[in-house]
Amino acid sequence: MADLRPIEASFVASGPSGVAVRTRLKHLTADDEKVLCLVGAHLGSLASKDLKARCQDGLEHSGKAWAVRKRELTPVSSSRWADSISKATHDQWALARRCQLAHIQNLQAGIRTIERRLSQPIGQKGTKGAPGGYRSRREWHAKSRRLRVLQDRLATARADREAGVVHVVRGGKCLARTRHQLEAAKLTESAWRGRWEAERWFCQADGESGKRYGNETIRVSPDGEVSIKLPAPLTHLANAPHGRYVLACRVTFAHRGEEWADRVAANRAIAYRIHLDTGRERWCLTASWQIPPSPTLPIEAALAHGVIGVDMNADHLAAWRLDAHGNPMGAPRRFFYDLTGTAPHRDAQVRHALTRLLHWATACGVRAIAVEDLDFAAEKTREKHGRRKRFRQLVSGMPTGKLRARLASMADRTGIAVIAVDPAYTSRWGAQHWQKPLTSTTRNTTRHDAAAVAIGRRAQGHPIRRRTAPPPAHRSDEQGHRTVQARMGVVGREGTRPRVPGPRTRSVGAGRGVNAGNQNAQHCSGRSAEHESWQQDSLPLSL
Repeated sequence: MADLRPIEASFVASGPSGVAVRTRLKHLTADDEKVLCLVGAHLGSLASKDLKARCQDGLEHSGKAWAVRKRELTPVSSSRWADSISKATHDQWALARRCQLAHIQNLQAGIRTIERRLSQPIGQKGTKGAPGGYRSRREWHAKSRRLRVLQDRLATARADREAGVVHVVRGGKCLARTRHQLEAAKLTESAWRGRWEAERWFCQADGESGKRYGNETIRVSPDGEVSIKLPAPLTHLANAPHGRYVLACRVTFAHRGEEWADRVAANRAIAYRIHLDTGRERWCLTASWQIPPSPTLPIEAALAHGVIGVDMNADHLAAWRLDAHGNPMGAPRRFFYDLTGTAPHRDAQVRHALTRLLHWATACGVRAIAVEDLDFAAEKTREKHGRRKRFRQLVSGMPTGKLRARLASMADRTGIAVIAVDPAYTSRWGAQHWQKPLTSTTRNTTRHDAAAVAIGRRAQGHPIRRRTAPPPAHRSDEQGHRTVQARMGVVGREGTRPRVPGPRTRSVGAGRGVNAGNQNAQHCSGRSAEHESWQQDSLPLSL
């Protein structure tokens, strides 16, 4: 027990602070698509130049430098387009800065692991909490060379961070590298070029409260009419007054459409983004706005009607419903998904699985779902698991952060609280204490189902360990089954019973019953009362 790390307290996850909905721009004319391409390409070139200027400023960036960049962008676009471009540039630089720090921490973790394993004898077996030495002299030599490579990378990354240098690729580094592997990606040069240019376009505008329909740059009316404020060099393409271009299509938002309509009618800020989905050749419009975070429900109130413990796995969510005392109820449920394929496909699979989970929780009347507060940032390193490539790929493919954020966002609409628990030892202890007792001739309980029970009990504050029931003859209901699920003070909870006078069970020992009488009477029948307390003296040591 001394080697176990401390268990953090469970907490209720906060709800979403923003909303983003998307719809298609259908039935666009050739002129509409041409104008959208020209606007996106022109603003994309300005965004690239602005990002270059921001990266050159580095840590010396200030509000004055930001204002200078906006003044340079305004004549070739507009004041609002310049504001949107500069804000997006600053956010992209800040994101690259955070990723740089995460990369440094990952390199440090790998270096520590290699140094520890190199310091141990070759063939040394590892312990339960740390790996041992390398298997062969050849592997030891290869890892010593890799240690030097990681140390050089760490020194370079630290120097860049101290100097404020970040490495950013507009359009994505993955797509940029695909240019050199067109055959493997099954793309032609022209197809890659079209996708590359589309990813580098820029056509997004921040909203403004009090302005007409909440946005002056990309405006969507309540009846779905979309109009764009053209940049200064493209105003000759306008088909509406004041340098605006109105698209021929009408849009509607199927998801949260009523909320969007209310904000448009009240002239509240809504941000819009128009982009081309090159994989499907579709133009899409995304609307986003901020919402006040929902008040966090106290954890005691959320657990009043029980909880559903959820264990996330590579291909399914294992869930089990627990009552208010931590007892598993009914049968476990599994919600399957497929995390292979493209990112939109994986995201859709996660959403479908969470939708089924929330529908089941609503039908059961449960107001809390317990999930593990997982973070595999330190578990994805190549050095930690060595040859276990399949396991590293499995861990890297699990969208733990996205699943929790998506669940919190979707559960907020249904009034269900999401409780994050410490993931330490839930799978191990769940299998140890709950897998066998919950297995029967008609139900095969898996390790993941038992982990779901452990997660739910930890959220409720109960210990995961399942105490063994007392012998049948010592149970209050003769053949009942009582464990430690109930809270302190609950009638019938297992614990030390108070001493009750009289016989307690059918096997009453001598001298314990109420009718036992004087047990010495059988040894002194026919004798006087003065001999009833007779006691033999000890034998003398000598005569």
